[in-house]
Amino acid sequence: MRKLLLESLIKPTLTEAPPTADEAAMIELAETLGKQARQSLGRSLSIREVDAGSCNGCELEIHALNNAFYDIERFGLRFVASPRHADVLMVTGPVTKNMREALKRTYDATPAPKWVVAVGDCALDGGCFAGSYAVVGGVSEVIPVDLHVPGCPPPPVKILSGMLALLQGGKVAS
Repeated sequence: MRKLLLESLIKPTLTEAPPTADEAAMIELAETLGKQARQSLGRSLSIREVDAGSCNGCELEIHALNNAFYDIERFGLRFVASPRHADVLMVTGPVTKNMREALKRTYDATPAPKWVVAVGDCALDGGCFAGSYAVVGGVSEVIPVDLHVPGCPPPPVKILSGMLALLQGGKVAS
């Protein structure tokens, strides 16, 4: 025990380097997204995140949007707990058979106008889980999808870029 304690005092802390994204570009992107949301909807954009059976890689990147580095709430973008308050359903993972009905009900509970964003490669076609007995397929097998943000997992800046393209009516290049 003594040896372990001494080694922990000598060795440096293992941490990851901070994100390398240009902070000014990220702030400009988030501000543009917030302005576009207020212009399109007349208010800030509300997002409901749904995990339809993923490995949680995409959720970590989505949750990073709320951390101190990205902090998208300062730009008027917020995550909500109820689909009844959401403008966007952000769905991750392949849709499992157990989550199919829950995803349909969440979609039905979301008021119009609503958009569906499939985040990650698994949400497109099932990814590495495709063909599994427990997986229905991608999100588009259950509900209509307006935007797909590719990546395994896609970084937060790419998710923000996708959301901006969605509000502007454009397409995101894969």
